[in-house]
Amino acid sequence: MTEQKPIDEMSFREAMTELEGIVTLLESNTLELEDSLKNYERGVALLASLQKRLSAADQQVEVLVGELAFHGSDEEQDTTLS
Repeated sequence: MTEQKPIDEMSFREAMTELEGIVTLLESNTLELEDSLKNYERGVALLASLQKRLSAADQQVEVLVGELAFHGSDEEQDTTLS
């Protein structure tokens, strides 16, 4: 088995590609039990990392959308000095 890159050093795309490969391998039902368990464990770790990254990205989008709604357009803002 080749050396696996640490999950926290992987890009989102790399982690997703590896997870897809693990799922395909597990679904093939060709691995020994021990290898299946190792791959399953790695897949769970990859999935947790991907979910965490997606959640963080979702929160960032929510903040950005909130900032856009807060600022509004120039026409909507009161620019008088009263």
